[in-house]
Amino acid sequence: MRIVLLLLPVCLETVICYSNGKVELACGDMTPQHGHDPTTKDPPFTITADKSQFSPEDEIKVTLSMASSGTKHYFKGFLIEARNAGNLNEIVGSFKLINPGISQLLQCDNKVNSAVSHTSDSHKTEVQVIWVAPPDSPSSVQFLLTVVRHYSEYWVNIRGPVVSRNGVVPPPQTTSGGFISAKTTASSTLSRSFTSEGCGIWKSCLRDPQGCDPQNDTACHFLSFREEGSSVMFELSGPAEGYVSFALSLDKWMGNDDVYLCIRNADRVDIKAAFVIGRTHPEISSENILKDTAWRLSDGVIQCSFRRDIRPLSDNANRFILDQMYYIFMAHGRAENGRTHRHNHQPLISTYQTVITGPPEDLTGSRSPLLIKYHGAFMLIAWMSTVSAGVIMARYFKPDWPERNILGQKVWFQLHRLLMTLTVLLTLVGFVLPFMYRGGWSKRAGIHPYLGCVVMALTVIQPVMALFRPAPDASRRYIFNWMHFGTGTIVQIVAVVTIFLGIHQQALLLPAPWSTGFLAFIVVWFVLADLVLEVHRRGFLPIGKYFKNVKIYTEHINSDDKEEIMFVPDENDSSSMESYFKNIVLAIYLCGNLGFVTVLLWTISSV
Repeated sequence: MRIVLLLLPVCLETVICYSNGKVELACGDMTPQHGHDPTTKDPPFTITADKSQFSPEDEIKVTLSMASSGTKHYFKGFLIEARNAGNLNEIVGSFKLINPGISQLLQCDNKVNSAVSHTSDSHKTEVQVIWVAPPDSPSSVQFLLTVVRHYSEYWVNIRGPVVSRNGVVPPPQTTSGGFISAKTTASSTLSRSFTSEGCGIWKSCLRDPQGCDPQNDTACHFLSFREEGSSVMFELSGPAEGYVSFALSLDKWMGNDDVYLCIRNADRVDIKAAFVIGRTHPEISSENILKDTAWRLSDGVIQCSFRRDIRPLSDNANRFILDQMYYIFMAHGRAENGRTHRHNHQPLISTYQTVITGPPEDLTGSRSPLLIKYHGAFMLIAWMSTVSAGVIMARYFKPDWPERNILGQKVWFQLHRLLMTLTVLLTLVGFVLPFMYRGGWSKRAGIHPYLGCVVMALTVIQPVMALFRPAPDASRRYIFNWMHFGTGTIVQIVAVVTIFLGIHQQALLLPAPWSTGFLAFIVVWFVLADLVLEVHRRGFLPIGKYFKNVKIYTEHINSDDKEEIMFVPDENDSSSMESYFKNIVLAIYLCGNLGFVTVLLWTISSV
């Protein structure tokens, strides 16, 4: 099963839609996928051609420049096309660049170099390009352009000058000033907050935390939906700086998802439908498919509701039919001037697929992918339990069980080898899982994956080193001992640091600060146990200073019918008393360690 990611992009940097000018998706209607309507202001720029007549294969210089008046003398993005003046759906001719630093050629309608766009969102005041007339040019050609000043301020399909073949009377021109705008529907304001009442009874709900109520909990992320006739009514709520969103997906992986966003824009909320192709920014739909839209802003919480037909009227493959089964994603993040940025946290994903028009359910979900949960669990067990027990066994229990062997080897050695082998296997499997989930290297995990690679490398080196260790009585055995000890100590420290960083990763964000405290206690617990055993081994903590060489005898005194305790020295009992003390320390340590590790494992399973 593939696991999760979400509604918005995966680059480390904040996403800026189409700032690189790769706008082939807008070639047809020339509308930016910004989720806003084109401005109705008069265009503050001019577009001119240096010729009004042309012959086949002639070149015409086209200039886009800002008007001299106005307070903002720049634009950021543009798209220029040449079309048949008698059929504006037909793209004509090709372009050449004059300044490749600010402009680039695009392939529209499967025609090479048939449009020109920007290369970055830098401020521009003028752009010049060369249009080349084709041999089979129509009688008249009109230049069309879209100009973007800001993300939410742009002019679409502006009519530029018309140029005609030699000997052809040019048709009447409609130059800059006219544009085609999308049909919009005004949204109303919600009078009160949504409520969880009816969840699982007459409407389906997905909530985080589970069971929360958006009416009295401002930290509640909430989605509800219910079938009403031939449509479905959605309610979406959550605390966010810029937007809340949800998506319908065929799997638990980002890509080819039907997305719906409620974006805060100043003191209002824009409600948009979008679509995600792969791990890219959602493409805002230019088609208005949402009805009865309403919104509310209160205490940092964004709420919106809308209705959508179960089966879209238009044949749009990007809009899913709502009587099918889908996973549901919920995400939120920042927005600036109506532009959405990458989500703040890992999206909440429903545990299983659900039919949107099906029976009401109180759905559950998780923000952590299953593979990442296993990754965290394996690394936690390996480096907080098995490795520490193996270290204690090798460091302090060599003198114990001198007469006992397991498969021909000392008991302590076999236990040490078993625990360390288990550590290596758990680390190896845990190391592979994030790469399986991500499909490669994670660019947003900071130093965590780099330290993980160091841990994996040193973990492999340790057993390889042990395979080539010299005999116990070899003259250079001490070199191996120090290298084995040093490498083991370093990898254990690095692994602990890596785990501390790991529990704060987006994909496995454990509740803070108590999870960090639990993890710190496990480390301190090991250090204390190691310190007690080390102090005892060095003789600074003699057990039974006055009694460890004493054997207890009793005699009955007939006169009083009582027991008298007599202490008699016994030199043979010292080692058993020492072993007994170490066993008690080990048992206490393992009980505490397993208890706290179990709590963290339960926490991982529940996030």
